[in-house]
Amino acid sequence: MAPQRPRGVDANEPKVEPVMGALLPEQSAPLPTLSGQLYAALDLGTNSCRMLIAQPKGSQFLVVDSFSKTVQLGAGLEASGKLSRASMNRTIQALRICEKKIEKHGVGRMRLVATEACRRASNSKEFIKQVRRETGLTIEIIGSEEEARLAVISCAPLVRAASEQLLIVDIGGGSTELVWIDLSQVDPDDRPKSIMRLSSGFDRQGLGDARVVDWISVPLGVATLKDQFIDVEDDSARFALMSWFFEESLATFSPATVAQPRKGFQIIGTSGTVTTVAASFLGLRRYDRAKVDGLVMSSDQIDLVIREYLALGPEGRRTDPRIGRDRHTLIMSGAAILQALMRIWPTDQLSVADRGLREGLLYAQMTADGVLGDGPFA
Repeated sequence: MAPQRPRGVDANEPKVEPVMGALLPEQSAPLPTLSGQLYAALDLGTNSCRMLIAQPKGSQFLVVDSFSKTVQLGAGLEASGKLSRASMNRTIQALRICEKKIEKHGVGRMRLVATEACRRASNSKEFIKQVRRETGLTIEIIGSEEEARLAVISCAPLVRAASEQLLIVDIGGGSTELVWIDLSQVDPDDRPKSIMRLSSGFDRQGLGDARVVDWISVPLGVATLKDQFIDVEDDSARFALMSWFFEESLATFSPATVAQPRKGFQIIGTSGTVTTVAASFLGLRRYDRAKVDGLVMSSDQIDLVIREYLALGPEGRRTDPRIGRDRHTLIMSGAAILQALMRIWPTDQLSVADRGLREGLLYAQMTADGVLGDGPFA
């Protein structure tokens, strides 16, 4: 499947107050239900099912409950083109838990979305009907542009005032979204706000607006890229092939052909791969979001962690507490994607984002309802 491009005009033409998306530890005991309307956001991806329940608080939101489960919905999709019965059953079991949490908290507004695996599977419509029948939940399959847009607005708080060129990368299970944004004509103090305004679309071209130079959705994520090279036995060779293969898929992404100066250039990476690499760099044996979200890493620091992963080998990675049991089989495909990006765009300003689609969904719903107060990202 070819990378997806924008439609129409060529894109190259002219603590209790966590910040947005400050999460509780996944599957920890929920906070007591608060007064006021609650919102839910569910992201059903190729590998994981994740949900947040939150309440508006000022210009941000407070997370009331969360859920995350590895379901491997896309297992076997590359070979068969279909969601398997086993993967659908695993996912429905997880969605039943989500439905109980939604009911328990009396959630008033929700948006539950599925991404790449359901976009690609020939039996996804039947699966969505089965989910509705067995759980009562209505799952919406969103397009790659909306997925990219939601990831972008979730990262706005991490945008630096000094950043003139911004690349936001969301490495998923089945796809990777890259969005290149020109902020050079935006007042430095308004740059995070200008990213939030992209929630209405990537075609904003007004004076002082953030301008999307190009975006791409590559149908290669940590699960689908791994499946492409599952028959390569040598660990180092497999990693090198994955990194090369992903880099080749960016040939039509126009900023990939233009060298960028390090000054004024920022990359924000949002994914389990990026946060795992960050946690490994910090030596965290127990994940700590407060230390990871917003951490700035250089290309050299990322390369050091990746070389450590290669030296560990498959067995060493399986037992490394920094990686975790749910991610050890996928970390090298994610690292291959990250290495390819660092090879194309060396940087001292990769900002690690422990936030993504769910946070974007929450912010978009609350903004549409007018329930967020004035603040830095209004």
